[in-house]
Amino acid sequence: MQVNLSNRQVFSIAGPICLALILPQVNHMTNAAFLGHLGEFPFAVNGIAGIYYLVMYMIAHGLNNGLQVLFARRAGELNYTGMGRYFSNGIVLALVFSSFAVTATSLFVPAFFGRTLHDPAIREAAAAFMRIRIWGLPFLMLMGLCNALYIGTSHTRLLVITSLFQEVLNIVLDYGLIFGKMGLPQLGLNGAAYASVMAEITGCAVAFAMIFGLKFHRTYHLFARLKPDWAAIRNILTISAPLIVQFLFSIGSWLIFFIFIEHLGQRPLAISNMMRSIFGLFGIFTWALAATCNTMVSNLIGQGKEEDVLKMVRKIAGFAIICAMGVSLLINLFPYQLLRIYTADLTMITEAIPSIRVCTLVTLLSAVTAIVFNGVTGTGNTRINLAIEFAAVAIYLVYCVIVIERWRSPLHWAWGAEFVYWTTMCLLALWYLRSGKWKGKVIN
Repeated sequence: MQVNLSNRQVFSIAGPICLALILPQVNHMTNAAFLGHLGEFPFAVNGIAGIYYLVMYMIAHGLNNGLQVLFARRAGELNYTGMGRYFSNGIVLALVFSSFAVTATSLFVPAFFGRTLHDPAIREAAAAFMRIRIWGLPFLMLMGLCNALYIGTSHTRLLVITSLFQEVLNIVLDYGLIFGKMGLPQLGLNGAAYASVMAEITGCAVAFAMIFGLKFHRTYHLFARLKPDWAAIRNILTISAPLIVQFLFSIGSWLIFFIFIEHLGQRPLAISNMMRSIFGLFGIFTWALAATCNTMVSNLIGQGKEEDVLKMVRKIAGFAIICAMGVSLLINLFPYQLLRIYTADLTMITEAIPSIRVCTLVTLLSAVTAIVFNGVTGTGNTRINLAIEFAAVAIYLVYCVIVIERWRSPLHWAWGAEFVYWTTMCLLALWYLRSGKWKGKVIN
């Protein structure tokens, strides 16, 4: 339950997280490849609808990241009762937030796409897709709550089991429902939405089954008090609310980026969806190490070892940059082979190559930034995360408006916006960690 600075400790936490992250990214790549073989149009629609869903998921991600900090801090203190208190109240918040997201999407998503997207066919298809897809969010949020507990208590191997059940089912159902195989109806693009919802229900069921099967509900007193504890909810929101707003800013700006790309045409949108899929898969090493940094920093502070925090951040950042260099080299050596997974259109593949080059350079920068930024999250001062995110997004959006919307620059220049975002975030996060202003932060 209490971590140390060893390499073995880092990889024992990061390894299972990495494996758990591989599965959904392989699923996304498979999903994108299936839709890509239906044509450019469903591939483009999946890109914009997928980013919208990701924005809604950021509510869950922010809530669960905050809970992960709280679980890790209580684990460092060996306070099991406190962990159960936060878990049961996390369920309440997950249900409230997901209900809000489902209702808002069902009511307003047609109007949102109608006002932001230029292509009427993409507007209608994206809205129809999201009306189905959004119903998986409550189950995804509850599964994320279980995953936050596993990461915060260093039981990260359990993430792999949950992801395995969820993603294998998703891939099978994608194949069946998109193409009408295995006796299932042929639903095309909407088949991918139904498959994802059913897979998320399954993942949630598996995650809770493990909690009861492994007696975690007894060890950590998870359901000792089912009545809402308003003091606990206030503490969760104090940590999580800035993260929720931060992630909404972050992915919301990416949604705006994809909307601007849609204004350039269907093909740039389809190519950008390929970029998202490829770099989502190869970014798993960075994000696994980032989640590890978050929980280890919080755990170290819980042990009273603040002097070890910067050493830990530097160590994990070193591992992240090595992984990113290997990934970037691999992608640049075999770009055509990777892109052929999604499409047989050689013209589209050739047009995507400049964006591939830009994104591999961004991968190197984001590797270090993600670690440092999650180090800030682990200190518990999540308002600083929000301030850093706000500054980075503001500069990012200015670049997008000028370079994409006004100048109508080539797609690889549009993806240069990522340089602006990650550079700003890296500089501000480094300054905060090195300042030492996070020391002495108490989380109740």
